[in-house]
Amino acid sequence: MEKVRLNRVLLSMGSNLGEKIEYLENAIEAIKVAVGEVEFVSSYYESEPWGYQSENQFINVCLTCFTNLSPFELLEILKGIEATIGRTKSQTGYEDRCIDIDIIFYNNEEIESDQLTIPHPHFKKREFVMIPLLEIVEKDDPFYHFINS
Repeated sequence: MEKVRLNRVLLSMGSNLGEKIEYLENAIEAIKVAVGEVEFVSSYYESEPWGYQSENQFINVCLTCFTNLSPFELLEILKGIEATIGRTKSQTGYEDRCIDIDIIFYNNEEIESDQLTIPHPHFKKREFVMIPLLEIVEKDDPFYHFINS
């Protein structure tokens, strides 16, 4: 019997339209079903939009989970979860959204491609990622070295 290697990932999610908490909770439940076991979920964090102007505040959350998906399979599943919850993209760049799910870390891997960059290139600049992330990532956590590099 082949042993399945589980990959540990850290995801950041945000919503600034409609029933924000409900959208985030629906995304967490969908991740449990389609991605894998959720390990830790941070508290919810309210933040201003980043990279564009909007009257709509965000609610953000980070979580860690285990998956047997590759990084690109994970990306595809997360885009499907966003679409199922109701996310549509009407423009390039930043805009209001009912759900946004970003892969921040995938194991200790570094990936740079047209579709995916891991660690997420802007995570250190975003308080809405760093504050909930630091709530669930301890100094002895393997992800911690990315925070200080």
